[in-house]
Amino acid sequence: MNNRIALPLALLLAVFCAFAADGIVSTATAQNRSSDAEQWEVPRTVDGHPDLQGNWTNVTLTPFQRRQDQGPVYTPEQVQEIEQPDGDCPANPGTVACGRPESTTGSAEVRLRGQEYSEVYWDRGSRIAIVNGEYRTSLITNPANGRRPPLTTEGQRRLQENREIRGQFNQYDHPELRPLAERCIVSFGSSAGPPMIPNTAYNNNYTIVQTADYVAIKAEMVHDVRIIRLGEPNRLPAHIRPWFGDSWGRWEGDVLVVETTNINPTQAFQGITASEEMKVTERFSRVDANTFLYEFTVDDPIMYTQPWGGEIPYNRFNDKVFEYACHEGNYSLSSVLSGARYQERMQAQGASDSRR
Repeated sequence: MNNRIALPLALLLAVFCAFAADGIVSTATAQNRSSDAEQWEVPRTVDGHPDLQGNWTNVTLTPFQRRQDQGPVYTPEQVQEIEQPDGDCPANPGTVACGRPESTTGSAEVRLRGQEYSEVYWDRGSRIAIVNGEYRTSLITNPANGRRPPLTTEGQRRLQENREIRGQFNQYDHPELRPLAERCIVSFGSSAGPPMIPNTAYNNNYTIVQTADYVAIKAEMVHDVRIIRLGEPNRLPAHIRPWFGDSWGRWEGDVLVVETTNINPTQAFQGITASEEMKVTERFSRVDANTFLYEFTVDDPIMYTQPWGGEIPYNRFNDKVFEYACHEGNYSLSSVLSGARYQERMQAQGASDSRR
């Protein structure tokens, strides 16, 4: 289902100019995080609201969920140890050569994980996330243990039902069984969200364009663009559930609050699909010249035993955000499906030969 919305010409021009430019220069770029921090003022658009525009990144070494034996904040010694790279390998490696466990069983796809790329292609960050001066051990902050809450009984039933439906097929039987990101429909992980979290791979960059009536957020990963309408919500009918849901924003003082409903049921978040009652609330707050704080709450009483959420700092990205061309000129999906059909023919031929 497509959630393209007819936009005013002014917003279309703003989005085009921002995404095509070498980079957006905010009025905040001249500010200094250190010596002028106490004198820094929130930059504002012509309509008086905080200016969120520009290029940003949420890449970080802080994990999404906290380790079972970990407190909420790292010590300076722990931070130094985590952020210290080991030669050519980062603190959180993506390849077998840099420490990722090697898979020796399973499909070829599983066995090749961590060996299909050179480490140079990965970018999972080099710093721990800092919020309110604390080195956070997880991006989830609610519940207090920093971990996603358990599923409800109904949530477990739906998850099992989905697995049983998919279990009737082999993973290459038809294209709809392949992940949405592999088919270039939505971002890898949950880059565009909601909620918008780091994908722990690469391209954790965003461009934000803002008018009095709309906020557009473009995720570099798979070039997804979320259109957030501002003002009194006029919600979509319950049966219409587009990609990224139906987002409406409002200003509460200097905080942009966005509430999203009608999230597409096939757009799973870390393997768990959204129910028809899921609502994601996001809060965007400028912290200083180079940072805004992104807070999110997931409320899905059908799937989770309680609402949960977290805090992620978005830092100024002083570079270009390039187009993610994805599958343009890429024939991989048709090739892997053709390969699966060939294997089936060979298996059928072998079975036929054995019966002779």
